[in-house]
Order: sequence, then structure tokens, then C-alpha cells
Amino acid sequence: MFDAHHHLWDTSVRDYAWMDGPWADPLRGRFDVGRYRDEAAPDGSIAVQALHSEDETRELLAAGAPVAGVVGWTDLTAPGVADALAALPDGLVGIRHQVQDEPDPGWLLRDDVRRGLRAVGEAGLVYDLLVRPPQADAALDTVRALPGVMFVLDHAGKPDIAGGAWDPWAGWITALAALPNVTVKLSGLVTEAAPGWRDGDVLPYARHVLDAFGPSRLMYGSDWPVCTLAAAHARVAALAQSAVAGLSPHERDQVFGGTARRVYGIEG
Repeated sequence: MFDAHHHLWDTSVRDYAWMDGPWADPLRGRFDVGRYRDEAAPDGSIAVQALHSEDETRELLAAGAPVAGVVGWTDLTAPGVADALAALPDGLVGIRHQVQDEPDPGWLLRDDVRRGLRAVGEAGLVYDLLVRPPQADAALDTVRALPGVMFVLDHAGKPDIAGGAWDPWAGWITALAALPNVTVKLSGLVTEAAPGWRDGDVLPYARHVLDAFGPSRLMYGSDWPVCTLAAAHARVAALAQSAVAGLSPHERDQVFGGTARRVYGIEG
């Protein structure tokens, strides 16, 4: 199993401002590559930024096995974004910004952001979209407007599973899937469900994403350690297996490795 989305951090070293209350207490501490390897035992993985910091990105790039690639961060709005990307070490496969936390829901529509996104594409990197429903329209417009950039939608756009919301999220997923320059991660859904969730609460969302994108444009991600707020890693992986149980072995291989390796340009 190749894990296309997890994090590594040590909150005694860096402050993660989004951990802004007691709800995040289980996430505080040291979640390093050894702990991740012991819990997940993947064949390979993508470590993803959790902080707007190039220093954090460099630390992720030095993490070692099983990390095969890093989705890091740089300031997309900086005039020298292309040079900043070129200066980051080998192993960088993508860039992400926590758009979900931007106060302006149209942040992705800004000219300086679009210039930065083009630089990401020109550098041969992928851009991970981290958005919630308030940023959905801007994300769809951005993917349409930048066909030369490959996008990966994190956590299926974070649907409101706890609230039982279906539309307009489901229609938005279908519209995104019609665009060839975007793939999606089967990740982060358990933390959008209500406490005490059951598989049947989450599986309709996972299967809609699979139906819309197909296995060749879907990649599994654990979202460890954030997922542990809602479930142990083993349960998250088992839920993903249930979501794709109707696929052929080759199609399941795409979801659990092939798609991520191809999209992020990772050999093996």
C-alpha cells in the first residue's frame, strides 16, 4: 500500500496555529517518520506540509524512508516563486497552501496566486488543493483556467458528512471530474464525519468520488496522524478497502499506489 497523504511534525519544535483548541490535544507531540512507519507500514508515501514554512518542507524532504516524495510549501504570491521552487531540495513533488484557512474564499482567483500556480506547473510539480465548500467555486474555476497545471484534490473537498450534506458537493465533484487536469485523494473523510460514525456514513461519499473520477484518478491517503482524531490508522485503511471492494485487482492497485506514483512522478 502506497500512502499518498500523511503528515509529520513535532509541536515542541514548531507551533501549528491551526491546532487552536483542546480538540487538537491528541495531535500534539512528536509524530515522526519512525512512529508513522510503525503504525502504517506502507510501501511508500507522500509527506504533506502542515505549515506555511519552507523550513518545514526541507525537514520533510530529509525524513527518509518510507517517504518517497513531499508536497511542500512556498509563497505562491512572491515575485520570485519560480526561483524559490528551484532552490528546494530534490524529492519535492508538489506544493500546497492551506486555502481552507484563508479568510477570502476567492483567494485562488487572485492574479498573484494564479501566477504562482503557473510557476508550480512550469516546474513540473503538482498542486494539492486543500479547500472546503466555501472555496469550492474558486477551486473549480482555477482548475478550468489553468489546464497546464496538474491538481490533486485533498480529502475529496471535505464534504460535510457529519451534517449529512450531499449537494452541492456531489455535483461539484462531478464537475471537477470532467476536467482532465485534476485527480483526487480518498483521504480525510473520517474526520468530517460525526463522532461515533459508522462505515455507512462515510462510504457513500467515498464511492461517489470513485464513480466520478475512476480508479486511475483516485489515490488513497491515510491523513495520519489527523485521522487518529476519528479512527485508528488500521480502520481508515480498512474503510478505504471497503470503498473499492468492487474493483478489479489492477484497479485497486491504481488506488493504492499506481495513481499516486504516476501523478507525482515517483518511480517504483
